[in-house]
Amino acid sequence: MTQPDPQPVPIRDESIRLGQLLKLAGVVQDGAMARMVVENGEVTVDGETVMRRGVQIRPGQVVEYAGQRLLVTSD
Repeated sequence: MTQPDPQPVPIRDESIRLGQLLKLAGVVQDGAMARMVVENGEVTVDGETVMRRGVQIRPGQVVEYAGQRLLVTSD
């Protein structure tokens, strides 16, 4: 089974914090939920589990959470 194409998420700056990206893409409701899912090891960046919501994400990286794939793009 092939994975669906990631949903593009454009950002204005050269990077964005992981927690902010999850909120921007609408996959979490708020910062508290973003912190919880990241600290629980439910989020991957480029296939690797990330446990810090403050990690900087740059265009070209793919973030996965709850079956959703997000491709960070520059605005």
